[in-house]
Amino acid sequence: MRESQDALKIVTDLASAHRVGTERVGLLEAFHRVLAEDIVSDIDLPPFRQSTRDGFACRRADLSNDLEVVEAITAGIPPQKLLGRNECAKVMTGAAIPQGADCVVMIEHAEHLSPARIRCDANGPEDNICPEGAYAAAGETILHAGEMIEAQHVALLASVGCSRPLVSRRPTVGVIATGSELVEVGRQPGPCQIRNSNSFQLSALVLGASAVPRNYGLVADDREAIETVLRKAMAENDVVVLSGGIAKGDHDFVRGILEENLVDLILDGTGANSGRPVLLGVSDGTFCFGLSGNPVSNFIMFALMVKPFLYALAGHRFRPALSRGELAETVRRRKANKDFWLPVTVAEDGQIHPVEHRGPMGIHAMCKADGVIHVPAGRAGLTKGATVVVRGI
Repeated sequence: MRESQDALKIVTDLASAHRVGTERVGLLEAFHRVLAEDIVSDIDLPPFRQSTRDGFACRRADLSNDLEVVEAITAGIPPQKLLGRNECAKVMTGAAIPQGADCVVMIEHAEHLSPARIRCDANGPEDNICPEGAYAAAGETILHAGEMIEAQHVALLASVGCSRPLVSRRPTVGVIATGSELVEVGRQPGPCQIRNSNSFQLSALVLGASAVPRNYGLVADDREAIETVLRKAMAENDVVVLSGGIAKGDHDFVRGILEENLVDLILDGTGANSGRPVLLGVSDGTFCFGLSGNPVSNFIMFALMVKPFLYALAGHRFRPALSRGELAETVRRRKANKDFWLPVTVAEDGQIHPVEHRGPMGIHAMCKADGVIHVPAGRAGLTKGATVVVRGI
C-alpha cells in the first residue's frame, strides 16, 4: 500500500498547509462541519447530582429499615428537604438528589407500605446517581478543533451554551466533465453517446465530503473549450475536479491544459497512485484534480484522494471505516505493476466478495459495493481465504 499511502500523504499535507477560512454559524448549520476552535464547558456536566432511575433517594445505611417518604422531586425542581435518618425522597429520572442521600433504590425494588412509607426489597451495588461534573468540569475542554460535528456533538455544544460555534468554511469545488461522447441527462443519447453521469456523481461525492459543489456541466474534447471552462472554475473555487481527458491519447487534453495554465503538477497519476489515474496540480492557491472519465475509477479515486483532501482543507483528518474478513474467492489481475483497489461486498457471514465491473456502466455494480480492498503492486492477485481489510467508501 506504500504508493497509495505516499500519494495520500502528499495530498493531505498539501491541503493542511492551505486551510480554508472560518465562520460562525448556528447549531444546526454546524452539523457535519469541521469545528475550528476548542470548546470549553462553562458549567459542570451535569451541574448537580442527578438520579439515573425513577425511584427513591435514600441513605444506604437505612436500607434495612422502613423509610418515610418526605417529598417527591421531579426533574427541574430543586429538593426542599435534607434527608434525616430513615427518610427518603421519591425522585424521577433526571431529578436532583437531595442532600443526605447516597443512593437511589429503583421504584420496582420498593414495597409501598402506605402512601408515605416504603420498604426496600433490594438494592444492588449501583448508586443510580450521576455525580456533579461526572462528564465534564467547568473550564474543561470537551471538544477540539478539527473534530467533525455530528448530531451528538451538536447536543454537547448546546449543553454548554455554545449557540454559534466557529467552524471551517466549506471548500467550494468546481466540477467539470469532459468527453465528446457525453450528452446532458435530459437528452436521448445518439449512436456512440452516453449521458453525463460523472458531473452528478462527483457533485454528490463533494456534498458527502462537507464541501460545496458547483457544476460547470460537460465540455467536449476540445482544447480551447476545456481551457475556457477550467479558467473560469479556477477563478471561482478552492478546488476544481475534472473527469476525463487525463490519459495520453490524441484527444486527452487535460494534462497539457493544466501545465499551460501554470498549474504545478504535484501528483501525476501514472506512477504515484492506486493504479487508477489521477492528477493534482495547484495554481495561485487553487487546486485541480484530474480523474478518469470511467465512473468506477472516478468514484474510487475521489474516495481515496479527493475526499481526504477536502476534509484536510477544512482542518479535519478523515479516517475511513475499516473492517476485516476472509476473501470468498480468488482475485487475479493481468497487470501487477501498480497498487489496485477492488470494489467488494461484505456478506452477512463476513465473507468478502469481489464486485465485477466492466466499462463505463460498471457504476451499476458499484451500487452493490460496501467498500474496496487493496491489491499491492507486485502481486498478481489474492487467494481465496486470505484475510483482507475492507475500506469503506
